[in-house]
Amino acid sequence: MRKFFKVVLFFILGLLLLLLSSNIWVVWSTKDKVYSDINLLPSNDVALVLGTSHRTVSGDPNVFFENRIETAYHLYAANKVTHFIVSGDNRTRYYNEPLKMQKALIKKGVPSNAITLDYAGLRTLDSIIRCKEIFGQDKITVITQSFHSYRALFISNYYGINAVAMEAAEPDFDKTPGVRIREYLARTMAVIDLYLLGTTPRFMGPKEDLNNSN
Repeated sequence: MRKFFKVVLFFILGLLLLLLSSNIWVVWSTKDKVYSDINLLPSNDVALVLGTSHRTVSGDPNVFFENRIETAYHLYAANKVTHFIVSGDNRTRYYNEPLKMQKALIKKGVPSNAITLDYAGLRTLDSIIRCKEIFGQDKITVITQSFHSYRALFISNYYGINAVAMEAAEPDFDKTPGVRIREYLARTMAVIDLYLLGTTPRFMGPKEDLNNSN
């Protein structure tokens, strides 16, 4: 029984070490490419807006969604980007993250022909890879919250994409602890996906032109 508990203890310690080391790797290898000041952000033709639901489980507006849209609009207005790929989940006819993002951007004043919809961005990894392989982009600005941007940039680096990130405003940690904890786990999973499993997007398909894919 003592030997069993030792094995369990070493297993738990191994998992904790993997979690800690992978999070340090993901953040420290990308933090210099995350921008909070729009004036310092390099200009790119294309920005990738990573998807999330426009509503919370309780039905309230999702601040993560609203702040990503607000940030995207400000980048467009400042001529920091000229075209958006809005990438997210479209799991059913009643749940369509890219369409919601498109409508929100148009409402802000972004023209529809400056927005391309990626309906198969089921995960951050899918969105990043599809941005390069399907839409032909290898130099992009990623728009999401800072805690999420490290993982997006880490995946971009692995696939040779020259990416920077503009952080969208985010709530304090104590208001969204579940989201932040899931991100710690997701960073570890990203390392495993890239370096051990070779995970690829669930859907690929033919290459698409940015102006004709929405």
